[in-house]
Order: sequence, then C-alpha cells, then structure tokens
Amino acid sequence: MLADWFRGRRAVLLGVAAIIGAVVGVYVSLALYGKNQSADVAACTDTKAIAAGIAPLATGHVAAFNLADNPESLADLAFKDAEGNDTSLAAFAGRTTLVNLWATWCIPCRVEMPALDQLQADLGGDAFEVVAINIDLGESDKPRAFLDEIGVENLAFYSDPTTDAFSGLKKRGLAFGLPVTLLIDGKGCRIGSVNGPAEWDSDDAKALINAALNAA
Repeated sequence: MLADWFRGRRAVLLGVAAIIGAVVGVYVSLALYGKNQSADVAACTDTKAIAAGIAPLATGHVAAFNLADNPESLADLAFKDAEGNDTSLAAFAGRTTLVNLWATWCIPCRVEMPALDQLQADLGGDAFEVVAINIDLGESDKPRAFLDEIGVENLAFYSDPTTDAFSGLKKRGLAFGLPVTLLIDGKGCRIGSVNGPAEWDSDDAKALINAALNAA
C-alpha cells in the first residue's frame, strides 16, 4: 500500500513538473521573441523615417502599398540563387531591394512579372534590385521555362522550393497570399509591402522607389 502511495505521489509530482516546465518554456519563448522583435525594431529605427517620408507617394498604382509603422529586419529571409546556392537578404546589404514572392500557378503573379522585369531594366543597378523569388515546389524547370516564354530578360532567378520564405512572412503577418512584394532597405529592414499585384513599372511605383533610394 505504501509503495502504491509513493508511486501515485511520484506520478502527480512528475505531472506538475511537466506542466511547470511547459509554462516556463512558453514564457521563455515569448520573452525571447519579444527581445528579438525589439532588437529588430531598434536596428530599423532609420527605416521608420524613410517609410514616413515616402508615405505621400503610396498612391495611384501603388495605393495598396502598406508603409511599415515599426519596420522589422528581414535580413534573415532565406532562399536560393540562380545556381541553387543558399543565400538570404543579408547578401544584398547596402542595396535597396523589391522582394517579390511568386509562383507559376498564381495568375496575378504571372500577369505582373513583365512589369517587374521592366522595373529592373529601368532602375536596377548597384543601388537597387528586384529580387523575384519563385516558390514553386520541386525543380526549377517550370518557372524558368515560364520566364523564358514571356521574355523576361532582366531579372535574376531566385527560388525557394521549400516555401519557407513565404511561411516565415506569413507568421510575421506580412503575407496572406501571392503575390506578396516588400520594399527592403540596405540594412534588410522592411520599408513597406503589398499583398496582391501592382503595376511595378508605372510612374507611381518608380516615384515611390526612387524616393526610398534618395532617402537611404
């Protein structure tokens, strides 16, 4: 009987310990998330001023552009380059980028791709690049064939067949579907973003991006 009592007490104590451990784990995770989030916001203080400065230009064809109230760092956003090597937005340090996530099965993505290609032709260079990341699952043959078919000439090919980049943005509340496009400054901080297609080769879009470049 005494042995049974001790076994019962041990089970209760282990159960209580497990609950306490789970609560502590959640608390620590939330604390670390808050700390990392605060660090991101602190690192992007200057970006907030850029976003506020270009806000009046979020109009016309880019009226849906959502300026970041508290810009966060997206430098760790990972994907693959044209050769299939791992890279991230950190590799674009010092350059403003327009990051676009797209897929061949996304009709609005396909429609806006020529505009992104033209934007790269018009503004691309040492200070700015359109980084169009394909998130089709599997091999890159299909998206590459699509880009060739529509005559894309200026965009480098980037991909994320794991779709982790999209999932990461979704968890941060920045992506709700495709396409999603983010304007990122040279420190990897989000100036603003658009969920859905836009006329990226329009005068409105170029004015917005040029203002961000001049403010950087």
